[in-house]
Amino acid sequence: MPMSSLRRGLLGAILVPLAVVGTQTACSSPDTGGAGSPGGGTYTIWDPYPQYDGSSEWAQLLSKCGTDAGASVKRAGYDTSDLTSKALLAAQQGNSPDVLIVDNPVVSTLAEAGVLTTTQENKLDTGAISPNLIAAGTIGGKSYGVPIGANTLALYYNKAVLQAAGVDIATVKDWPSLTAALGKVKAAGKKGVTFSAIGTEEGSFQFLPWYWGSGADLRKLDSPAAVSALQLWTGWLKQGYAPNSVINNTQTTSWQEFATGEYAFAENGTWQLGNAKKAGFEYGIIPVPAKNGGTAPAPTGGEFVSLPVQKDTGRYEVSKKIVQCLTSTENSYTTVSTLNYVAPTTAVQEKQVAANAELKVWVEAVKAAKGRTSDDLGTKYPKISQPMWTAVQAALSGSKSPADALTAAQTAAAAATK
Repeated sequence: MPMSSLRRGLLGAILVPLAVVGTQTACSSPDTGGAGSPGGGTYTIWDPYPQYDGSSEWAQLLSKCGTDAGASVKRAGYDTSDLTSKALLAAQQGNSPDVLIVDNPVVSTLAEAGVLTTTQENKLDTGAISPNLIAAGTIGGKSYGVPIGANTLALYYNKAVLQAAGVDIATVKDWPSLTAALGKVKAAGKKGVTFSAIGTEEGSFQFLPWYWGSGADLRKLDSPAAVSALQLWTGWLKQGYAPNSVINNTQTTSWQEFATGEYAFAENGTWQLGNAKKAGFEYGIIPVPAKNGGTAPAPTGGEFVSLPVQKDTGRYEVSKKIVQCLTSTENSYTTVSTLNYVAPTTAVQEKQVAANAELKVWVEAVKAAKGRTSDDLGTKYPKISQPMWTAVQAALSGSKSPADALTAAQTAAAAATK
């Protein structure tokens, strides 16, 4: 995500209506069918993929995993924001689904509300999961699910534009070398870099690689490192290396700018790979560089599969088998291929790269990535993110200096997270 839903345009994603596999129904309450029995019966799965109908590879995999566990599966797909509210309501009513798949920043919200069991309780194995990915669903030292895949951000580049400007992409390794490349591109009569700085979570998502790449910590929005990240973006606008449209750009509209073929770089995610192939020009991808070199930690998008609290604890065993099936090495490859994600385990990542060398840069980016709710921020993250994107807007519009904008952001975040 885009924030997992960032893959579908972030929190602003527009998805098709509810799709249910199995018995078609508009009912929001799960049919637990085989309650009281650890085997057989109907097990309910809710996911944030309403775009996949019953004939999709994803739905067929869910059905197969249910069959392998000795049960039938009833699946409902909801829009991400709708899914969160339905999961909270279902928990209050005591009829949560058996398996719940949610956007990774939502895990902390549901965990804090007592909706989810921990992996320590349900015995789901997280040993093979990359620590930086499992951290997005870890609160107070306890993990509340298993990531089924991840996406993140990197820099797409137009090979022809860079060649015409005399830029060797191999020299772009840090902020100074990237800025120098943008200067050469502008001098050659082309456009530099486009990104999304809109005043929503989508803007925060795109700013975070630069923020974290400076060495800044989300608990100190006004640190010198944080200010340097915002100065980088404001400097690009002042020098004409980035367009003023970034202030209102979503990730979709910034991609549309890049697709014109006039820009050297665009910050975007794995979800644009299909569009990149249709762009009509040769492109490449590099990780977002950190301030002083290396790969910047970009935020992770992607979902966690979790087991909600059930009154009938006998149901956990079959639910666990379904999740183990979904996240097995063989099926994980199918899942991440279907959802356009990078796998959460090294074994499947290697399989992905072997099948498609273009994914190598994305695997590297995911390995360096970081969950927005990591560092035990949990439900504090949204209260920090909003002041941050507000500061970005203020600085880019010129209404405040980067330092003043982030000082105001820190004051607001500190008050909101007391």
